[in-house]
Formats: sequence, structure tokens, C-alpha cells
Amino acid sequence: MRFQIGLLTLMQALLLTNNATLIAVNGLAGLQLADNKLFATFPVTGYVLGGAVWAMPAAAFMRRYGRRAGYTVGSLAAIAGAVLAWHAMTIGSLALLCAATFVCGLYNAFGASLRFAAADAAETWRPGFRARAISLVLTGGIAGGVIGPEVSKWSREWLPAQFAGTYLTLIGFALASLLLAQLLRLEAPRLAAAAAGPARALAEILREPACWVAILCAALAYGVMNLLMVATPLAMEVCSHPYPAAALVIEWHVIGMFAPGFFTGSLIGRFGVLPVIAAGCLLMLGCVAIALSGVELMHFVSALILLGIGWNFMYTGATTLLTSAYRPGEKNKVQGFMDLCVFTVMITSSASSGALLFVNGWSILNLLSLPFVLAALGAVAWLARRNSRTPGAGTIVV
Repeated sequence: MRFQIGLLTLMQALLLTNNATLIAVNGLAGLQLADNKLFATFPVTGYVLGGAVWAMPAAAFMRRYGRRAGYTVGSLAAIAGAVLAWHAMTIGSLALLCAATFVCGLYNAFGASLRFAAADAAETWRPGFRARAISLVLTGGIAGGVIGPEVSKWSREWLPAQFAGTYLTLIGFALASLLLAQLLRLEAPRLAAAAAGPARALAEILREPACWVAILCAALAYGVMNLLMVATPLAMEVCSHPYPAAALVIEWHVIGMFAPGFFTGSLIGRFGVLPVIAAGCLLMLGCVAIALSGVELMHFVSALILLGIGWNFMYTGATTLLTSAYRPGEKNKVQGFMDLCVFTVMITSSASSGALLFVNGWSILNLLSLPFVLAALGAVAWLARRNSRTPGAGTIVV
């Protein structure tokens, strides 16, 4: 199990290197190519849209052919998308860049299930390790948080067209992911399905309180995080901060997203999943408070670190909560539906982020995130109260 968890963690690191690099450059590349700056975040939206469109097909593909085959297809898509993005920057085409990031979204659609693959591995060999397995695999993002922005800093002017070289570097990371995927030895999908028993309809599963609260919290965690994160490099550009400063902020933000993975699983095991999700909501409120207090470099760094840690608590907790709401034979469609909801919310947040920033400003953008954080906190409080009143209902296994 340790070797398989290690492989999944390395693949998560490569996926997040890809993601962090795209986070750092997509908005600025879009700003460079767009005639109207309100369209600057469209390449980000293309990436998220690709993840949303492919989320359910990716889950169905892995259910039939296995996770190794899925991660192989995703890595090949990342290579194709990187080549297209390089060509888009070379010829100066915003439309082609959006198409390229859409193709890269297929990689993210498959890669989003790495945390569930960890849960499956733990369930097979050591069920009590499930929350920690999810948390540990997510720590792979720490490497991505450091490597991605650093790569973007030295590669953005590597070729005559700014950022073209950055997109080319992503090919190497995707090739490494492709090779690692071939070493995976997870349970074969047909064997898992045979042992799973009858599966319920998705609509019936979604009526489980733990299921819809988990999906709501995961979607809102990603939506709020994406809304503020995508706008950050653009806001720093408006505030006259240099690109290396923006890359530094994104670097620390991604570290904040994944460094807690070393202990989030233990916190869930000790305090329970709902308190950890609630703590994540409170950290996101702290992020907004700091962002509203100023626009110096340390304000951006501190706010984005808190945003990252809050996301980790909410997302890891929501993922763990979801694994208690379905049977083994239902996992692929439920996991795929969660990712579909997450990506759908991210489409809205990424598409609107740039426009909201340029029209309303950084402070208003942060204030607009508050109702969504409070909605997630309210849902967690409701579920906790429901479970306390009905001990046998919605039992959460961690």
C-alpha cells in the first residue's frame, strides 16, 4: 500500500505543478492576448470547463478500464494541450489558448480522482487509514506549489512569445506522470464491481445528508478559492506589484493548500470531519479579513496562505465525508458527480473573477465570497446538529 500511495502522491505533485503553473500564467497570458481585459481569465475558464465536461466521462472510463488507463489518457491530453498552448502564444491567438487549456482540463478531470484512488487503496489494505491516505496524497501539491511558479518565472521569457516557453515545460511533467501511471497496481474495476453488491441510483444517493453536504462544501471551497486565487495575479498587476511577487504569492498559496495534508487526516481522526470543515470555513473568513485590510505584498501573501489552508480543511474533510455516503459499487459515479459539481462552480468563479475585479475592485470581490463561505458553514452546522439528534443517522466513518 505504501508504494501505491507514494506513486499517487508523486502523480499529485506533477498534476499540481501543472495546475500551479497554469494558475500563475493563464490570467496574465489571457490579459496579453485579449482585446478586452474583461476576457483575461477566459483561458482559466477553458481549463476549468474542460475539467467539468470530462468529469463524468472520466469517472465512467475509469470504472470500466481502471484508474491506470484513465491517468494514462489524462497525461496524454496534458501533452497535447501544452503543445497547443505553446502554438497559441506563438501566433497570438486567445481562442486557441482557450481551446488548449480546455484540452488540459481532461488531465485535471482524471487527476482529480487521485485522492479517491488513495481512499480505495486504504480501504483495500487498511480501512482505518482512509482519511490520512487522502490527506497524504494531497500533500503532493506542495511540490507543485513550489515548482510551478518557479518554473513560470524563468520560462516565461524563454521564447520570443512571452509564456510560450512556460507552456512547453508542462510537457515534461506530463511525460513523468505518464510513466508513473504505468506502475500503478490498484484493484481491477471488474473485481471491485463484483464485490460491491447492488448500486443505488445517483438521485437516491444524493438524498443522503452526508452526501449533499460533502458535495456542497467541496464545491464552495473550490469556488471561493478559485474566485480569489485567479484574480490575485491580476489584482497584483493593478496594484503595480511585479510578476515575481505574484508568483511568490501563488507559490505560498499552493503550499498553504497542500502542506496541511501532513496532519489534516490526523485532525479528522481526532476531532471528526465536520469540525475540520468548519475550521476551514473560519480560515477562509480570516483570508477575506486580511485581504480587506490592505494591498501590500504581505497582505496578499497572508490572505492567500489562509485561503489555501482553509481550502485544504474544507476539501479534505468534504472528500472524507463523501466516502462515508456511498457503497463500493457506487463510488465512481458519486465521485464523478462531486468533481462535476466542483468544476461547474469553478467555471462560474473563474469566468467572473476577472470581470468582477476590473469592474468592482479587489475589496468587493472578497466581500462577494462571504455568503458562500457562510453557506458552507451553515450546512456543516445543520448536519452536526442533525447527527447529534439522531445518533444512528448520517454516521460519519473516518
